[in-house]
Amino acid sequence: MFDRIISELGPWNWMVLGFVLLVVEVIAPGFFMLWIGIAALIIGAVSLLIWDAAIWSWQVQVLAFLALSLVSAFVGKKLMGGRDQPTDQPLLNRRGAQMVGRMATLAEPIKDGRGRIKLGDTLWRVSGPDLPAGTQVRVTGAADTDLELTVERV
Repeated sequence: MFDRIISELGPWNWMVLGFVLLVVEVIAPGFFMLWIGIAALIIGAVSLLIWDAAIWSWQVQVLAFLALSLVSAFVGKKLMGGRDQPTDQPLLNRRGAQMVGRMATLAEPIKDGRGRIKLGDTLWRVSGPDLPAGTQVRVTGAADTDLELTVERV
């Protein structure tokens, strides 16, 4: 039955696939299926024009669709921009980096290079030179994971 539907639709298979992918994009937006759906619609339009050409076999159609999908996804990424755009809040969601430069008092001594400070209502793990509790320190850096701050004595 499936074979019969495919053979009866002919070049419209690509159009159906394109519209299905566009509907999937509407249901679960992410701007990815959009570009693949557009590629399928383009292959469908080309198929309508040259369906009877000997070179336009299903294998060539699939290869053209795959190539056009890659190209359209790449072009779509360039058109929509990426994460390379500058932002007015570069430290958003990087709490540790927001703490750099702040002064604090050691809540726990730094022993063997590790201790804790309290900034706001949060206890932060810190690394730095061994210092007793109560010492004033300045935050000089944050780990990439924002789990540990680097401090120095003021």
